Amino acid sequence: MNEAFDKVSRALAPCLALTALFSLGAAPASAGPDTVDPALRAAVADPARTANFVKRDGARHPVEELSFFGVRPGMTVVELWPGGGYWTEILGPYLAKRGHFYVALPERGNAEEDKGVERWRARMAQQKDRLGTIHETSLGPKSFDIAPAGSADLVVTFRNLHNWMYDGYAEQALAACYTALKPGGILGIEEHRGRTDKPQDPKAEDGYVREDYAIALAKKAGFVLAGSSEINANPKDTKEWVDGVWTLPPTLSQGEKDREKYLAIGEADNFVLKFRKPKK
Repeated sequence: MNEAFDKVSRALAPCLALTALFSLGAAPASAGPDTVDPALRAAVADPARTANFVKRDGARHPVEELSFFGVRPGMTVVELWPGGGYWTEILGPYLAKRGHFYVALPERGNAEEDKGVERWRARMAQQKDRLGTIHETSLGPKSFDIAPAGSADLVVTFRNLHNWMYDGYAEQALAACYTALKPGGILGIEEHRGRTDKPQDPKAEDGYVREDYAIALAKKAGFVLAGSSEINANPKDTKEWVDGVWTLPPTLSQGEKDREKYLAIGEADNFVLKFRKPKK
């Protein structure tokens, strides 16, 4: 995209350079074998998980990513916009005995998103005995009460920031995360990484978000960058695709056209960032 920054972009511009340097300075992190909770490994290895989700583990690295965010069984965790339920199927059983689990679904009113919510609910209903109690809330342009204020230890969102940018409420969504978290709580963001040699399209129409832009948005909401991880990096992703990020798996928007080429490239290049709400 070659559009100039909009008002939000210009407002964030003074801190983009600093946050980019900070991001580069944060050591890539991954969870070593001694830092992973065996219960988390067991949740990921559960044969009851949806088979198509399990096939994506090699690209999504659920054990490593959740360990990087610092998830623990007794936490209060909020998952934003769960999609088909890939992460819900892991977090639900993991938190079922000792934790509290909120899932903020897309606000009703968009026909496509409403269908996605119903599919998610149907899949979760089939596994209700293993998932534990899931407290449903909503996140959308008029709904930001994702969990009681100051209640959450961890808020996670996976490849959703570009959607909120497109709809114009990314800042409000991140502010809602800040409100829901306890002082010292963690916000974990995974997103498709945009190119640094082009200005950020404020609407992220191709599905890609510059890492420094995401950092600046989170900092504007009050967060402090606590770390970054390259576990979901993919150097094969040039970010120059006919249908943006959706050209690549798992969407494969081109159907059979060049399918093997896109499968060989794999899922998008994704950054993983961890932010902390400061203690006061």
